[in-house]
Amino acid sequence: MILAVIFGITFPCSGQTNSAITTYQEQAPFNVNSVYFQEWYAGIKVGGTGINMFLPITDLADDIKIDRVYFRNLTAELSKQKGKYFARLKNTSPYYTFKKSEAPADYPFKLKDNECVVSYIQNGTTKYYKIKVLNEVAGTYYKDGPPSTYTGERSTGLASVDDSEIDED
Repeated sequence: MILAVIFGITFPCSGQTNSAITTYQEQAPFNVNSVYFQEWYAGIKVGGTGINMFLPITDLADDIKIDRVYFRNLTAELSKQKGKYFARLKNTSPYYTFKKSEAPADYPFKLKDNECVVSYIQNGTTKYYKIKVLNEVAGTYYKDGPPSTYTGERSTGLASVDDSEIDED
């Protein structure tokens, strides 16, 4: 019996394979306006499905870097586009319609379907802020495959050749 107690203290049960993070910041050091998401569907089998997340974040201090979003067992990096933070969460489901995937073993949160978590880095420390009110907009169908993940600025100029560069024969 003494050995059972010693082993119980020394080697705790390994039933908890998922180390869920439950410590959230009660108030974010930035403002988060109306967060919304949109499911998308690709028209080809290899295109899959996913979710576009839009987070209008304002009043962001210089010592804070917005990092990732966690939503419906998916996660993606957040990048800034047109004044909003944006993430494209790709679902691993092979179905043509969105079906919530199972949480991976290392997924750090247990969230309701209408909750997301934003991770941010402040002074070198990663912190988490839970958002409990999300708005859903109508889904989008991409007939030619999944949407582009390109997030850089697009050029509006045209390539041209000066007359002096053209060889005249």
